[in-house]
Amino acid sequence: MDHEPTISQDVSATPANREPTKGRGLGRDVVVASICGGVVALMVGASYAAVPFYNWFCRATGFNGTTQVATSAPATGPIARKISVRFDSNVAPGLPWKFEPEQSEIEVNIGQVVTVFYTVTNQAARTTAAQAAYNVAPLTVGSYFQKINCFCFTEQTMAPGEKREMPVVFYVDPSIADDHENDGLNTITLSYTFYPVKDPVVKPLASGEGDKRKGNL
Repeated sequence: MDHEPTISQDVSATPANREPTKGRGLGRDVVVASICGGVVALMVGASYAAVPFYNWFCRATGFNGTTQVATSAPATGPIARKISVRFDSNVAPGLPWKFEPEQSEIEVNIGQVVTVFYTVTNQAARTTAAQAAYNVAPLTVGSYFQKINCFCFTEQTMAPGEKREMPVVFYVDPSIADDHENDGLNTITLSYTFYPVKDPVVKPLASGEGDKRKGNL
């Protein structure tokens, strides 16, 4: 007896069986979107964390000419070798301040604690605020330039027409003499740039009285 050919039906083509496929695809899209969102959030968080980490790294290593912070004079005291220190001053656009060092260059013994002064004048008819950024050149000597006191550590608020002397107390670490890569080093340049502060912290103008001239330590 002849058998009639059997025609198989593709049950997967029915609308009822296509719905699970759509559901699986939608779930996969949600997972992929969640992963992408997590990666973006991680990258944003890492970018914010990188700023304080970079600042800490520069302070710890002297990278990019970042100076070091000291609390007292070096234990070994000054050595006979001398070095010249030049002082540079800059004001960012939009800040109506006149800013300059009282001395453009001095010669000091390595390890000698020195106090120098910068003078800043607010030339505007309104109160303005700014904070200074700083570095030294050559960039490789940042780890040897030790600052005991510096106006760059705090926001500076100036009354209209106010003039102020701002001290910097520093020394060049005697350990630089053991770094033979700096055997030919004769001059270090300390550079400051004041940048305007858009939302200054409100504080009494008398807070600047602590910057009066005290002489070398």
